[in-house]
Amino acid sequence: MINTEPEYMNITRLDTTADDFWPKLEEMLAWEGVSDDAVNDIVKEIIQAIRERGDSALVEYTNRFDRMSVAAMAELEIAGDRLQAALDDLPTEQREALELAAERVRRYHQRQVQESWSYREDDGTLLGQQVTPLDRVGLYVPGGKAAYPSSVLMNAIPAKVAGVEELIMVVPTPDGEVNELVLAAAAVCGVDRVFAVGGAQAVAALAYGTETVPPVDKIVGPGNIFVATAKRYVFGTVGIDMIAGPSEILVICDGDTDPDWVAMDLFSQAEHDEDAQSILVSPDAGFIARVAASIEKLLPEMNRADIIRKSLTDRGALIRVRDMDEAIEVANFIAPEHLELSVADPEALVPRIKHAGAIFMGRYTAEALGDYCAGPNHVLPTSRTARFSSPLGVYDFQKRSSLIFCSAEGASELGRVASTLARGEGLDAHARSAEYRIK
Repeated sequence: MINTEPEYMNITRLDTTADDFWPKLEEMLAWEGVSDDAVNDIVKEIIQAIRERGDSALVEYTNRFDRMSVAAMAELEIAGDRLQAALDDLPTEQREALELAAERVRRYHQRQVQESWSYREDDGTLLGQQVTPLDRVGLYVPGGKAAYPSSVLMNAIPAKVAGVEELIMVVPTPDGEVNELVLAAAAVCGVDRVFAVGGAQAVAALAYGTETVPPVDKIVGPGNIFVATAKRYVFGTVGIDMIAGPSEILVICDGDTDPDWVAMDLFSQAEHDEDAQSILVSPDAGFIARVAASIEKLLPEMNRADIIRKSLTDRGALIRVRDMDEAIEVANFIAPEHLELSVADPEALVPRIKHAGAIFMGRYTAEALGDYCAGPNHVLPTSRTARFSSPLGVYDFQKRSSLIFCSAEGASELGRVASTLARGEGLDAHARSAEYRIK
């Protein structure tokens, strides 16, 4: 007998009615982004060389890894007028899109600015919090063909809105290949200095400084495994944004969205790399089958079809749930980077979503809009870290200092409390320091 059923890509199918659903889901979500010993050893060697030899080591590694032939760091700094020229030379449509996206991102992040505050108690004691921006931040931007001007917008704009005085951008230019849109984005965002360096050596230079590259207070921005490993090692000397895993999308659909739309939304993250994860959750088995058919139909049209196919085969999933309540339970367990609520009334579901980097509400809100121009930041927690972390924002570039001012009366009253507690802890100097102020 001839099989007339269409053969679909081998995407993992899960059903919450199965006894082993939750263990299988947890296994599918597991992601080990930990560097192996070889990567760790290379990164440690590079960091040590940058700390010991500064510019000379940075030039040496740039020539070796990016196939360059420069003699000094002066050749690797991209001047401000070069950034402006890149912006001025963009096609009109591209420039307008870049500037509109930047304005939307800026307007959204201006609402995140935290202000200093204080209050005064009856006895004159003042307590409060002073909010100040970081002095200098380093922004890592992937370079060459895998360049992302959107990453410049999403990292640089909140830093500038926060009031960061100096923003240092590093971007590798392998074989001397410069991405004009990345340079134009740096001009739009007001990046202060740009260096054509990348890899672990660029992270080390930002963390410890060289003769030319100034040391920063925090390093943000995505990179490959060597960049991520270097960020791990320098954390503590500087702050970092996060160690990001592969891109993720979870689409919850009630079955009434065009299946082609949902398939393309799944593709939008799968095309990033083979380790990206795209998941569809729906109570409608027929709809899941229609999306699977759309995937097969649309995949040959994609210029990154091989990457998408491997991503969906290795880490993608189509999950059938009993109802929308169970869909939300699954979503909260997954804690996805991007969550699309492709349903009739998404606002009714939002209060029940506990864990997600960004929530895209309604059938018309494609995740791709958030990547570029909606306004909220696209630097989001991955690998289930949305359970305890948040999108990058202005607050990542501000720090808080506590304010304490005691009047004589307040110092006397609080001194008694502090003395009692300090002596209970056996800390005599603490107690006596407080007791000196007791009237």
